[in-house]
Amino acid sequence: MICRRPSPRGRGERGASERGSAGAGASRASTGRTGAASRLPDPTLRGVPGAGDRGAPMEAASPGGPGAPPPPPPEQGAARASVGLLRRVKGKLCTWNILKTIALGQMLSLCICGTAITSQYLAERYKVNTPMLQSFINYCLLFLIYTMMLAFQSGSDNLLSILKKKWWKYILLGLADVEANYLIVRAYQYTTLTSVQLLDCFGIPVLMALSWFILYARYRVIHFIAVAVCLLGVGTMVGADMLAGREDSAGSDVLIGDILVLLGASLYAVSNVCEEYIVKKLSRQEFLGMVGLFGTIISGIQLLIVEYKDIGSIPWDWKIALLFVAFAVCMFCLYSFMPLVIKVTSATSVNLGILTADLYSLFFGLFMFGYKFSGLYILSFTVIMVGFTLYCSTPTRTAEPAESSVPPVTSIGIDNLGLKLEENLQETHSVVL
Repeated sequence: MICRRPSPRGRGERGASERGSAGAGASRASTGRTGAASRLPDPTLRGVPGAGDRGAPMEAASPGGPGAPPPPPPEQGAARASVGLLRRVKGKLCTWNILKTIALGQMLSLCICGTAITSQYLAERYKVNTPMLQSFINYCLLFLIYTMMLAFQSGSDNLLSILKKKWWKYILLGLADVEANYLIVRAYQYTTLTSVQLLDCFGIPVLMALSWFILYARYRVIHFIAVAVCLLGVGTMVGADMLAGREDSAGSDVLIGDILVLLGASLYAVSNVCEEYIVKKLSRQEFLGMVGLFGTIISGIQLLIVEYKDIGSIPWDWKIALLFVAFAVCMFCLYSFMPLVIKVTSATSVNLGILTADLYSLFFGLFMFGYKFSGLYILSFTVIMVGFTLYCSTPTRTAEPAESSVPPVTSIGIDNLGLKLEENLQETHSVVL
C-alpha cells in the first residue's frame, strides 16, 4: 500500500489559510469594536441635527402622530369655552358684596316708591298738594332723633362744637337738600312726566363729575358702560309710559319745568356728594343731625311762604293723616338708610340703584290707579338691574390729592443748611491758603 505524504506546498497553503482566517477574525473583531464605538454618541456633536441618531432610542410619538388621540370637535371646544366664561362671570358678579349692594339699593327704591304712592294718592283722591309740608315733617323727625343725639354727645362731636366750626357749610347743604326736593315736585306742574324722568337722570353725570374732583374717585371703562346701560333702561321705561298712555299734557310752560328739573337734579348731586364725604370722613349722625336741624328751619320758613293757603284748605281726617304718616315714615327710612348704603358703596351706585323706584311705583299703580301694563316695563327693569350690577362689579379707585414735591422747611433743615454752609466756607478758606 502506498502512503501518500502531504507535500510541503500543501502544508504551507494550509498554514497560510489558517493565518488568513485568524487575521480575518481579528479584523472582524476590530471592526466590531470600531462599529460599537462609532455607534456611541459623540459629545462634541450634541445639538447637531442627525448626529448619533442611529444609536439613539426611539422618541415618543408626537401628538399629531398615528398613536395620538383625535382632537375634540370644534363644537365641544366652543362649549367648554362658554362654560368657562360663564363660571368666571358668575364668580365675579354673584358675590356676597354685590348681592348685598343690590338688595340695599332696592330697599331704598321701595322707600322712594312709598313716598311717590302716598303723594299721588293724596293728590288724586283728596286733592292735597303740599310737598313742602311733607318734607317739613320728615326734617322734624330727623331733628328730633339725630340732632338730639348730637346735642347729648361730648367732645368735638357735640352739636355746639360742630356749629362753631362748620355752621355755614351745613346751611348750604340743608338749602341744597330742601330745594332739590321742592324743585323736582314743582316741575310736574310745568312740564311732562317724560321730561321729568329723562332730565332727572342728568344728576348722574353731574354726580360723577363732582365725585371726580371732590372725592378723587377714578372710574374705569366698565363704569361708563354701566351708566350708559342704566340710562338705556330709563329710556325704555319712558317709551313704555308713552305706549301705555301715561304721558301727561304739555303743561303750562315746558321750558320752565325742564329748567326746574335740571336744577333739582344738580342740587341732588351736590347733596349726595356732600353726604358721601361726611359719612365716610366724619359720621352718619353728624350728617343726619345737621340736615335735620337746618332742613327743619329752611323748610319751615318756605312752608309759611308758599303753602300756607294749601294747608288751610286740607279736609283733615284719619285717612289723610295716615297717608301723611306713611309718607313721613318712608322718607325717614330713606334718609336713615341711604348713608349706610353710601358708606359701603358710593353715591353714584346708589343713584343708579334707585332708578328702579319709578318702575316699582308703576307696578303698584297697576292695582291702585289703573295703569296699563306694558312688557317694556319688565325689559326696562332688567336693563337697569344689569347696568347696576355691572357698576357694582368693579370698585372705583381713589386718587390721592396731588402733593408738592418740595419738602417742607423745618428747623432741622435750616440747622443742617447752616452747618453745610459753614463746612463749605472752611473748605474754601483752606484751599485759598
